[in-house]
Amino acid sequence: MSRKIKLIWDFRGAVACETAKHHEVHLKEYINAEKLTLNITGFEIFSDVYARAFMVVSEENMILVRDALKPHRGEVFEG
Repeated sequence: MSRKIKLIWDFRGAVACETAKHHEVHLKEYINAEKLTLNITGFEIFSDVYARAFMVVSEENMILVRDALKPHRGEVFEG
């Protein structure tokens, strides 16, 4: 079984929370358009000025998605 990779987009500033929430909408649209097998997305709010959106992909799809969507970073998903 392949590993799952969590791709992360960081948002900072006064509208970070709203931006992260909205970015998740686009990640879901991408998953549907590309017919990806995993559909794990979300956003996390850390403070009034820092939030992040994320998407989990299979290791096989990581390069394709990374190059298309340009996440800020990634990590192995332990979920």
